[in-house]
Amino acid sequence: MGLKIVNALIVAAIAFATYIIFSGSISLYDIITGVIVSLITGFIFSTVTLNNPRKALNPKRWALFIVYAVRYLLIDETKAHVDVIKRILHPKTPVNPAIVKVPFHVSTDYAVTAVANSITNTPGTVVVDVDEKEKVFYVHWIDAKTIEPEKAREAISSGFEKYASKIFD
Repeated sequence: MGLKIVNALIVAAIAFATYIIFSGSISLYDIITGVIVSLITGFIFSTVTLNNPRKALNPKRWALFIVYAVRYLLIDETKAHVDVIKRILHPKTPVNPAIVKVPFHVSTDYAVTAVANSITNTPGTVVVDVDEKEKVFYVHWIDAKTIEPEKAREAISSGFEKYASKIFD
């Protein structure tokens, strides 16, 4: 089987799994529709989505992805939401906003995107710019504990990078 077909089938499988998970339905109609749309998507986007099918099929990467997703959704998101809620409900709304320079140490586009999205989706922080030459994010932080880049990285993104590098790099 050619590399393009393998890549297309992997992308299709990921698209199908995503479709079924987010639709929350396993009716015959959804399965048939999902398979057709996923196969079309896989063949259209396989050359721009996937370079190395071995990486995508590595069960260790999938296990790390699941661990990361669970950790992110249950721990990181919860802590950030509680922090922002406390700020909202506090009579004087304690904030110390700043845009901080946060270096990153991941290398692939997928890893950079995963880290930037994780930062942005976490309440209290938002990536406002990515400088790929300097390998830094510029992050608006609602309560900047530091403006020193490496300390900001440790506080904001090092946990995300730990997983993103193992999953995507």
